[in-house]
Amino acid sequence: MAEKSNADILYTIVDEAPELASASLLPVIRFFSKAAGINVGTKDISLAGRIISNFSEYLADEQQQSDDLANLGEIVKTKNANVIKLPNISASVPQLLSAISELQNQGYNLPNYPEAPKTDEEREIQARYDSIKGSAVNPVLREGNSDRRAAKAVKNYAMANPHSMGTWSSDSKTHVSSMTGNDFYSNEKSATITASQTGNAKIEFIGDDGTVNLLKDNIYLEEGTVVDATFMSSEALRLFFKKQIAEAKSQNLLFSVHLKATMMKVSDPIIFGHAVSSFFEKSFQKHSGALKQLGANPNLGLGDVLEKITVIPEILEDFKAEMGNGPKMYMVDSDRGITNLHVPSDVIIDASMPALIRAGGKGWGPDGKPSDTKCVIPDNSYAPIYDETVKYFKETGALDPKTSGAVANVGLMAQKAEEYGSHPTTFEIEKNGEVRYILENGEILHQHKVNSGDIWRSSTAKRAPIIDWINLAITRQNETGSQAIFWLDKNRPHDFELIEYVKSVLENQKLTEKFSIMAPREATRLTLETIRLGQDSIAITGNVLRDYLTDLFPILELGTSAKMLSVVKLLSGGGLFETGAGGSAPKHVQQLVEENHLRWDSLGEFCALGESLNFFAKTNDNPKAAILGAAVETATQEVLDKNKSPSRKVGEEDNRTSHFYFTLYWAKALAKQKQDLEISHYFEKIAKSLEKNKEKIVEELMAQQGRKVDLGGYYHTDSIKVQKIMRPSETFNQIIPE
Repeated sequence: MAEKSNADILYTIVDEAPELASASLLPVIRFFSKAAGINVGTKDISLAGRIISNFSEYLADEQQQSDDLANLGEIVKTKNANVIKLPNISASVPQLLSAISELQNQGYNLPNYPEAPKTDEEREIQARYDSIKGSAVNPVLREGNSDRRAAKAVKNYAMANPHSMGTWSSDSKTHVSSMTGNDFYSNEKSATITASQTGNAKIEFIGDDGTVNLLKDNIYLEEGTVVDATFMSSEALRLFFKKQIAEAKSQNLLFSVHLKATMMKVSDPIIFGHAVSSFFEKSFQKHSGALKQLGANPNLGLGDVLEKITVIPEILEDFKAEMGNGPKMYMVDSDRGITNLHVPSDVIIDASMPALIRAGGKGWGPDGKPSDTKCVIPDNSYAPIYDETVKYFKETGALDPKTSGAVANVGLMAQKAEEYGSHPTTFEIEKNGEVRYILENGEILHQHKVNSGDIWRSSTAKRAPIIDWINLAITRQNETGSQAIFWLDKNRPHDFELIEYVKSVLENQKLTEKFSIMAPREATRLTLETIRLGQDSIAITGNVLRDYLTDLFPILELGTSAKMLSVVKLLSGGGLFETGAGGSAPKHVQQLVEENHLRWDSLGEFCALGESLNFFAKTNDNPKAAILGAAVETATQEVLDKNKSPSRKVGEEDNRTSHFYFTLYWAKALAKQKQDLEISHYFEKIAKSLEKNKEKIVEELMAQQGRKVDLGGYYHTDSIKVQKIMRPSETFNQIIPE
């Protein structure tokens, strides 16, 4: 549970590997920060914490928690906000169900998630749980636009110590397949709200039978807001999937689907469900009644379906036969038979596609061997970046990390800009009819003829965040002199509206010549060509492309996206410092439980910490904080230079030893500096004690590796057990107490 006291810097309580790492690192941060009079507090934005805070009335007094996410959402709107945000779970339905079950088993009297609500009470409970799903955290906290890049020390290390890259062949059969029409891209409409169009809008569905259903009301639209609306045809989607399944089999390719069912919490689970039911179309048709009765939901993945049908061997055999007759499937875990279609949150596009590209276009097949792969990405809005990347590497061969330039990103995301996933304006259409986006003045802004099963969605981007985004890009380009590209497609209605904004600002500031505006496909190729020459580029993108590109390029350049520096300059003047990308690493947790070895690399936390301290120093006129921040940068560089990042293998140094060395180097840097003698003298004693006991501390930190550990939970761990596991060195704990 997070603290209630006021804090100068807030550190988020999250999930999985980064939260385990926090048990080791946060005591160090707090100990050092006190030397500058800085109080480091916490806020619980974990999945379990969000569930508990949303259902307090069901729980005993001692189990209840405040709604820290809502509280933090207000804090980031203040000028003094200083938040270090670690990656959290963007929950899919299977993850949500698992978390609820775990909490119930721990004695939390939570209601079950009603998958098919029948009463008003069940519908209300479902709606509350649904608000926790998907990208529920980021839109609340990101009250500013994103400035994400590799820290200089990280980039230098990656070039000097290049990661492995798979070999690309010009005759590789790996390719990206996307819909040729009737998708979100081709059906999109967009408009910029004028003064006469402001006010509370609503979205209505008018059935062919004349019935009217209010989908969403009280959507307040400000002047200058860009408003989109589009839909994907379910019929076209299913025809597309069936074609791709047949082609994968005929071409002897692994069949893979790449979506983001976590962030795109409404649309992508539905699309994923169509992939599952299309692959097993005969079985779903033959046993439709029984499957419905069993509650087998393809949207939850093949794993859920197989679990439900085990009670009826006939149905199970039909599914197994259909899998055997279909194409070979891209695997999540070939040893355990976990396919691409088992769980919607197992294959997340921004991680899965870069990993496949880094591996030379190879995915893992059911035989445990790498193979050429058909990468199915239905929507054409973003598929071209991956399609072009694959084509480029077929032509040129793999990128060389030793000589590659860097790609920074300036991303539009403030005030829920382009929130396709979390914004409550995505709907699965129940029957044939028309969706209308109606303004307060009665004008129909957008309308689409839709059919039963179609997925309709809308998003907005407000004027102030758009202008701030453009100006942030100008600042970054001015500071670096790098190539700068707005990734905007003039043929896409939403992008066309943004281009008008971009052109206006650039022309007013006479900066048009310093920037390019290119469609994502063309921008992808030019950027790859640029970094191959050892030069840098700035990708200036919308929200989803920000999310995708800040994994794609770092994984190619650095081998991981978890080491990126992400600074969100909040619109009210505060700062949000995100600790890289790459998710919350469930496989790292699995390894810790089995082998007591945590390979999570806290380099992202180190970088964010340094930026947070430097920001605090500037905004609070605190020179001691600046000294701490500078020393963090020195320590981070030394961790890299001396190769003290975690190893992947049990029996070797892991996250805990990496934290020790970071602490040692941080203390030494503070002791060495002469700007503040009080800090120097204080940390000189700490540094000497750490150095003197170095061998003993490392031995104590590593002594427990190789055996299983009990965290007391997965989504809701036992804090005492975690502390003992993550802080096993009594010697270290005496020097740096909790």
